[in-house]
Amino acid sequence: MSQRRVDHEVVIVGAGFGGMGAGIEFKRLGVDDIAILEREDDLGGTWHVNHYPGLAVDIASVTYSYSFEPNPYWSRLFAPGAELKRYAEHVADKYDLRRHMEFGAVVERADWDEAKECWAVRTADGTVRTARYLVTATGFLSQPHTPDFPGIDTFAGDIIHTTAWPDGYDFGGKRAAVIGTGATAVQLIPEIARTARELTVFQRTPIWVVPKIDFPIPRPVQHLFARIPLAQKAARAVNTSLLEALMVFGVLHYRQAKPGNRLAALLAKTHMRLQVRDEAIRRALTPHYDFGCKRPTFSNTYFRVFNQPTVHLETATIDSVVPGGIVLADGRRVDVDTLVLATGFNLWDVNFPAFTIVGRDGRDLGKWWREGRFQAYEGISVPKFPNFLTLNSPYSYSGLSYFTTIEGQMKHIARLFGEMRRRGATRFEVTERANAEFLDRATRNLASSVFYAGDCSTSRSYYFNQHGEATLLRPNATLTTLYEQANFPVSDYVYS
Repeated sequence: MSQRRVDHEVVIVGAGFGGMGAGIEFKRLGVDDIAILEREDDLGGTWHVNHYPGLAVDIASVTYSYSFEPNPYWSRLFAPGAELKRYAEHVADKYDLRRHMEFGAVVERADWDEAKECWAVRTADGTVRTARYLVTATGFLSQPHTPDFPGIDTFAGDIIHTTAWPDGYDFGGKRAAVIGTGATAVQLIPEIARTARELTVFQRTPIWVVPKIDFPIPRPVQHLFARIPLAQKAARAVNTSLLEALMVFGVLHYRQAKPGNRLAALLAKTHMRLQVRDEAIRRALTPHYDFGCKRPTFSNTYFRVFNQPTVHLETATIDSVVPGGIVLADGRRVDVDTLVLATGFNLWDVNFPAFTIVGRDGRDLGKWWREGRFQAYEGISVPKFPNFLTLNSPYSYSGLSYFTTIEGQMKHIARLFGEMRRRGATRFEVTERANAEFLDRATRNLASSVFYAGDCSTSRSYYFNQHGEATLLRPNATLTTLYEQANFPVSDYVYS
């Protein structure tokens, strides 16, 4: 089989940080015949697609980066999005990934060819590439959700989705409306409020917001990080520990650490009380679900916006859109010139997976997940899908920094392909037994989480799939996850 001709040894779909991490690991393993297919016109994933005003990381930059490739020159503790884009470009250049990338390549489907023992990957232009191994790194937040309000196609003004932001757009003199109050909206709304004549924020579900301890990183500190990398590693360890406490004790071990969760909610409520003067607005902005059911966010400016006389919070249900504005279910109309959709992403209907993938015996991955249970062994491989790794998958997201997930999966790739090399094998597939045992363990571990032991009934959280299961997060501490990814039993796979 090893002599059979394929176009590429490995095809990776996605040129964001996940796809680049996989590319780096394969190159470490000595695999150079790699094709990285990216639907956008450049690399960077989220940090290329998103460039709306106020965009920044919501995890401290020392943690939101590869541990093996620290950037000592972040300008702030929470770096603006443009710096993440430049960091992605630096990584691609340093690790010689650009020559493997093809942009504007929209993958529509991939099929396993049992006879030829390879993947056939089809792109929108009709091209079919064969590969011995297929890796999907299409991201968790890659399929934008656009609401289908009646009449939205008749709106006479500008409609802007946050993932398609027109740089330099001027809200001056305009009546703006933002639909959505998730993490993106929390960053964007204060920026629009600076110049818009009027701003109406349509909130369906309030979000927990805690203070953002953000500040410029002084030049001397940047130079210290550059000269003494251990200093930046120490800063990363401190920040990771804080995130770990929030994630593990506030979310995953809610039942055992309920007072900690209540304390986090109290912090968010106190933060709001200090910033919002109007009691009725405070009530409307207060979530009625437990802290952690939805991903909380950080901001020092979001709440203050609602003190401005030109900013209005609207919690009534949207009935329809008309050419000049938005009609509410109670009959009121809000006049709007520019409609901003901060409506997030569709994870479970079209993102898992982001295109059709058909494995052995005709198993359609998306159909199998949606008709049964979302599952993936160690959050990376699936039975009946030989030579396939899915980096954005059920139970894969570890900790609060995506880079924890990426580096854990890189460890998994290293161990799996190291074992294949030792055996002289070219094919792998996870066993049904190992997959079922991992799913059972993940389900048991999540029983104590806020998702099941807390009250998430009003959260409308993307953590929950259409079956009502919270299958996005891996319910382990960071160190446990990294250890397990690097030390899983090699007998959990079959090789040939």
